[in-house]
Amino acid sequence: MIAPLAAALALSLLTVAPLALAAPATTDAAPATASVSAADQQFQAIYEKEWAWRQEQMGAADEDSDSSGNNDHLPDVGASAQAARLKVWEQVLHELDALDVNALSAANRINLAIYRPQVENLAASVRLGAYEMPFNSDSSFWSDLSFMARSPMHDADDYRNYAARLRDVPRYFNQQIDNMRLGLARGFSVPKAVLAGRDVSIAAVAELKDPTAATLYEPYHKMPASIPAAEQEKLRAEGRAAIAGQVIPAFGTLLAFFRDEYVPQARTTLAAEAMPGGKEFYQQQIREYTTLDLSPDEIHAIGLQEVARIQSQMQDIIKQLKFKGSFADFLQFLRTDPQFYAKTPQELLDRAAWIAKRVDGEVGKFIGTLPRGRFTIVPVPADIAPFWTAGRGGVGTYWLNTYNLPSRPLYNLPALTLHESSPGHSLQGALALEQDDQPEFRRDNYISAYGEGWALYTEKLGKEMGIYETPYEDFGRLTYEMWRACRLVIDTGIHHSGWSRDQAIAYLRDHSALSEHEVETEVDRYISWPGQALSYKLGEITIVKLRAEAEKELGADFDIKAFHDAVLRQGSVTLPVLESQIRQFIADSKTQANADKAKATAP
Repeated sequence: MIAPLAAALALSLLTVAPLALAAPATTDAAPATASVSAADQQFQAIYEKEWAWRQEQMGAADEDSDSSGNNDHLPDVGASAQAARLKVWEQVLHELDALDVNALSAANRINLAIYRPQVENLAASVRLGAYEMPFNSDSSFWSDLSFMARSPMHDADDYRNYAARLRDVPRYFNQQIDNMRLGLARGFSVPKAVLAGRDVSIAAVAELKDPTAATLYEPYHKMPASIPAAEQEKLRAEGRAAIAGQVIPAFGTLLAFFRDEYVPQARTTLAAEAMPGGKEFYQQQIREYTTLDLSPDEIHAIGLQEVARIQSQMQDIIKQLKFKGSFADFLQFLRTDPQFYAKTPQELLDRAAWIAKRVDGEVGKFIGTLPRGRFTIVPVPADIAPFWTAGRGGVGTYWLNTYNLPSRPLYNLPALTLHESSPGHSLQGALALEQDDQPEFRRDNYISAYGEGWALYTEKLGKEMGIYETPYEDFGRLTYEMWRACRLVIDTGIHHSGWSRDQAIAYLRDHSALSEHEVETEVDRYISWPGQALSYKLGEITIVKLRAEAEKELGADFDIKAFHDAVLRQGSVTLPVLESQIRQFIADSKTQANADKAKATAP
């Protein structure tokens, strides 16, 4: 998962400034047409101005971006700032309504089909008050600060800005607390059922005695040699003072609020639809994370079909292994046999690195254009690891969770590594940033259905690449696919059909070989993050369907590398746009193949 954070968390990273005063910081490439129309110019002016404003306000990092914006402050996330932000996006939508769409270039019609839903989702999240629930059982505004510490710092000014952000933590946390109080007052909160123990990541900082032991101090341990030694020590002292004087006390305030107010007052229901305005909120979450207008019942039915299909393939592997016992017996064998588990965190990291290097030797046979960017593999920070998923990938980094090794089976590791690093998230994200002919809102944005759909598709692609060395690893691939199919059933079951937490846990446990720890943390994630889990399978189904269409239409002329390049050069797009673009690729490929054949047979 790159995942990306819930809409409320994404919104919390923005500060409002008057859009009319925000001049574009950069100029995106003009539409690729011989003659740029007035409509093209109008549209470009709209998105450049809004995007520049949006980026100037970024003040914190998350696992998707590895970027803090290098501001000297964290965002203004107060209610008044949120209202002002909504006015900006509503004005942008009004301006888009006035565009003559038919006068836009073909490239800009595609850009508009991607940009407008992006702004609509941002506006809807504020309108629905998603910022009043700025965390879930998986991700949070406070844990995101640890990713800020991974932002590149090149000179003394970068460190001074970083220290200023650290000193701003109390104000930022207090605004988030005010927002959460508003949510509690109207019954809009994370369910109480998934909050037990979630304060551990807050307490880990609040109870620190030594500021240099904080994850947030890590940038000071290795500073650029270009900064003189005496200045380095001054900067370190500034960092220590900020962590001791502002950060640790702010975490203490947050911890007291979480334990004394939030948990006691959190709602006792599970379903998103049970909250005030919940049906509208859940449907908007579906729209944002899937880019499709599907109902919960339609998604639930798709999930059941996929579960049945994958279950049959799992049974085939069990027969191949000549295992004596039931499906449940086989899952218990996988969950408990020591041969399937690393004995040390380093062993798990080493194995992931070995898999990634084997992928390096094969990926060029399946993807024509590879990115210049590279990624590293690092363990998930200890303060957030207990409730994180097995791994997460982004541009430049594949985070591998080494917490609780008996819950991290090696048979799942090839699928996880393919998904999170290459050719999954790290490769896709790096390529997206290198599409210089696309506007920044496409290059530097993440649409979950596309990104997660591609990453899940690469798990299947790994079988063609020869990455799965044993039937157990192939079963691990299927258990990961089953995991994503179960999400369609569980997410809609919980938030629309009234499923209990125990019912959801039992469903995931009975259908996959995920460990008990993973089963519980994943279900809690779906409970507290409605809709996000739907993006993976629906995106992957779309890509698989489009590849089948291309293979059928092109026959012997189908080129796997050209197909993958066509998917990856899109940057980050909605599924309807991806379908239209790949069908255009199929038509163009067919035309080119016919032209080549005609030329070859010409006298």
